[in-house]
Amino acid sequence: MSGHSKWATTKHKKAVIDAKRGKLFAKLIKNIEVAARIGGGDPSGNPTLYDAIQKAKKSSVPNDNIDRAVKRGSGAESGGADYETIMYEAYGQAGVAILIECLTDNRNRSASDVRVAVTRNGGTMADVGSVQRLFSRKGVVVVPKEQGSARISEDQVMEAALDAGLEDVSDNGDTWEAHCDPNDTVEVRKAIEAAGLEYDSSEVQFVASFNQTVDSVDTANKIFQIIDALEDSDDVQNVYTNVDLTPEVAEALESED
Repeated sequence: MSGHSKWATTKHKKAVIDAKRGKLFAKLIKNIEVAARIGGGDPSGNPTLYDAIQKAKKSSVPNDNIDRAVKRGSGAESGGADYETIMYEAYGQAGVAILIECLTDNRNRSASDVRVAVTRNGGTMADVGSVQRLFSRKGVVVVPKEQGSARISEDQVMEAALDAGLEDVSDNGDTWEAHCDPNDTVEVRKAIEAAGLEYDSSEVQFVASFNQTVDSVDTANKIFQIIDALEDSDDVQNVYTNVDLTPEVAEALESED
């Protein structure tokens, strides 16, 4: 199970919703703009853009904001920034690996923001490649378990997408995560849709090859402080970790809400 997702439910419950929502909207809009710039502004011919738009819609980003982002990215409207992807690597408490993906138009600002977020919260920056080698790029399609009056099983997800390139399905609490080769992401998502199943998101992510168990509530909170500080940066697009909470710690964190 990918660590960045394992604590997502707890993290969202603890979040200050309005502030987080604004940050989330900005990140989703940036994804759309970049996808349109790379692959063109037609979602039917640009599956990366299609999935970025769907994710934004599922998060209630207004259609006007989505349309303007597509136009900026495709060049139909002025004002688009020249974003580039930069990866940073760090370690949190208990040796938890943290991979930070930035989408930025200012390298110096991003580097400063990331370093401050990590070091001020007790983490350390890592040598290039030392953390990234612990992760692999995977297509990840997130399928909610509860869909209407039905409860979706792991077998249903497997049966729907196995022939499309599905590699494995992991249990992420309220959702199933369908993992595949990045090149098969669109086909797996289409197969899941064709089987009549809804999905929350479909995108390429970094998935940890092994998990680092955290059995202390205090340690877990310190790690999440680093992650929250990183996600407060406008340049940080995604944060991936290999943190694996014990059931006792996960339950204790939820009870703090």
